[in-house]
Amino acid sequence: MTDAQVLSLTHQVLVLGFVLGGAFGALSQRSHFCVMGAVADVVNMGDWQRARMWGLAVAVAMAGFAGLQALGWLQASQTAYGGPRLLLASNLVGGLLFGLGMVFASGCGAKTLVRLGGGNLKALVVLLVMGLSGSMTLRGLTAVWRDRSVDRWALELGHAQDLATWSGLPLLGVGLALALAAWALWPREGRGRVAWGAAVGAVVALAWALSARWALVPEHPQTLEAAYLGTTHNRPEALSFVAPIAGLLEYLQYFSDGTRVLNLGIVSVLGVIAGAAAMALWRREFRWEGFRHTEDLAFHLVGAVLMGVGGVTAVGCTVGQGLSGLSTLSLGSLLAVLGIVMGGVLGVRWQTWRLMR
Repeated sequence: MTDAQVLSLTHQVLVLGFVLGGAFGALSQRSHFCVMGAVADVVNMGDWQRARMWGLAVAVAMAGFAGLQALGWLQASQTAYGGPRLLLASNLVGGLLFGLGMVFASGCGAKTLVRLGGGNLKALVVLLVMGLSGSMTLRGLTAVWRDRSVDRWALELGHAQDLATWSGLPLLGVGLALALAAWALWPREGRGRVAWGAAVGAVVALAWALSARWALVPEHPQTLEAAYLGTTHNRPEALSFVAPIAGLLEYLQYFSDGTRVLNLGIVSVLGVIAGAAAMALWRREFRWEGFRHTEDLAFHLVGAVLMGVGGVTAVGCTVGQGLSGLSTLSLGSLLAVLGIVMGGVLGVRWQTWRLMR
């Protein structure tokens, strides 16, 4: 493969990444897919419909990942979620911070992008602050704090941390996916709404296939080594939104010096905004919205900071860990999602207490 062919293939990968991001944004706008909303519905009203939608999305993504493994295209150990180092404190504490933040900011990173596409200017403020705090936690001041604290509470497993490897059951992902899908679809009530989760999960599975198969060059002409074109860290990846939002801001800031290039994470962020905007306009749901008062702004700022710091610390958000990570059966993803749900429940209960008071 020549350099020109590599460049052409990279462009194809990025275009397809934008399309998948657009599909995720459009589906989320249409179905109101939102993990924070799912937690709030369960805590406040005992309504499990959006939680079941999330469960079905995880099931489809999990089945898709298992299928790619069976084809030999992808292994959990190749991803950011399946390595041998289990970040016990980082996954749990980062998830807890992110869960609290998404309640204060009226939605997680993915929902922020969808809300921005629908005309919500509050989401633009959240995006900018979350991207800045995420960038700081990747390479700045809070990165030093992260490295010197929670990142040190880790276990070196000596093998991949996914449950399929641990159990020695390569088809475990298929079995868990079927169980989750059965739980999500068993009640008749709201089944049509819950079914949207299958489409969301399929987008995540396609993102894995794109980065692991379409983007793979077995022998790059410059390095003579295998390369995953367009990916952030030269390995298979699916959808995640906190670190890519930080990457988007850095790309815009350092565009002229050529040190930052487009990657799947950045184009998927742009795709989500575009897809959500297209769906909102098509359904005539596009509405400009701003902050109502200073307190509203303050809560969103705090939430944005918590999501930026927490999302990077936990190595993912409600989509990065809650869909992409869980699809790999990663132990770290389970801890991160546990932290996110705990943080979300605490945040929702605190809001309820505050209103009652």
